[in-house]
Amino acid sequence: MKKKIYIAGSGGMLGEAFYHQFKDEYEIKCTDKDVNESWLSFLDFRDLAAYKKDVTDFKPDYLFHVGAYTDLEFCEQNAEDTYATNTIAAENAVYIANALDIPVLYISTAGIFDGEKDLYDDWDLPNPLGVYARSKYMGERYVAENAKRFLICRAGWMMGAGPKKDKKFIQKLMKQLKEGKKELFIVDDKDGTPTYTHDFAKNVKALIQNEYWGLYNMVCGGQTSRLEVANELLKMLKLSDTVKITTVKSDYFKEIYFAERPLCERLVNRKLELRKVNLMQDWRVALKQYLDKYYQGYLN
Repeated sequence: MKKKIYIAGSGGMLGEAFYHQFKDEYEIKCTDKDVNESWLSFLDFRDLAAYKKDVTDFKPDYLFHVGAYTDLEFCEQNAEDTYATNTIAAENAVYIANALDIPVLYISTAGIFDGEKDLYDDWDLPNPLGVYARSKYMGERYVAENAKRFLICRAGWMMGAGPKKDKKFIQKLMKQLKEGKKELFIVDDKDGTPTYTHDFAKNVKALIQNEYWGLYNMVCGGQTSRLEVANELLKMLKLSDTVKITTVKSDYFKEIYFAERPLCERLVNRKLELRKVNLMQDWRVALKQYLDKYYQGYLN
């Protein structure tokens, strides 16, 4: 008998990786309020009664609570909606998982730190700066303080799912290149750690199979910056000679990206290393795999 996983909020870039990494070994049910795949069914996890009924009817062995608003500017402008989606819905997941006596997975973020340190391990204390970061940190805390068994996995700069669903840095650059831009304006004052969705999903699977519950940083290997990632991307695409990178400070984009962001979001997977289950690849290796898997012919 395959074990069963209910994956809530799985219509985005991370849900796509969870679907592909878990569908063969587990019986899964994937839901989202945006039904954009044949393998998704409708559920708004902010509706506790509907959420509880759907999960209970499926009788899963695990509840993965994956979805969240991740657009920082949207979150700043829509605080109530953000807390309902990112925080209260996570509390809903804990109620349901506890009632069914099953473990719950919550996805957290490197963005909950204030950026004052050069590197954050699993035990550093978060100090969230904006609405998005607060909403995610309060969700994280509720899960850690109230769930009977839980996994909290903190991701860094997410990349995955390709042009259709990736709304983050890599796709923003790829879109500009597809439009024929010969100059990219890249900030040189933001440090962090890329996180490939497929690596992340694989590592979650390893933790579940070992029953290593708790809180884990889960990012790709290698500390880096927006600028370094952009340079590496151009190198991999063999565009270093034809596309110019102009470095700017974050203030350059303050009209578009007005939400406060930490200067440094670099995480280190200290607990995964100590438990000897760190499956996260170096970010360059992961970036190459990502481009090969999702961007074949995209720029042609």
